[in-house]
Amino acid sequence: MPLWLELLRTPMAAPETSGLRRMRLVWQLLCLSLAATLISLEEIQAAAPHLAVPLAGALLVAVVLHTAVYWSRKNRADRALIASREGKPQ
Repeated sequence: MPLWLELLRTPMAAPETSGLRRMRLVWQLLCLSLAATLISLEEIQAAAPHLAVPLAGALLVAVVLHTAVYWSRKNRADRALIASREGKPQ
């Protein structure tokens, strides 16, 4: 398996809860959807002229918002894990 594909499957927070895993997969799908939309933007504009730019904009906003929420929850989980290993309360 290529390294980049192996890294996509690797959890970014340890231990990764089912909620964090779901958020990571949704984040990856949003990023891939945005990339696919931008790559095929001309074709989308030809098929639906008034839909292409709002679709790309909505996906961009969704990626940014989901990224912010995901990273804050991931950092909270990482801090909790580090604190539990050091024996300190959160």
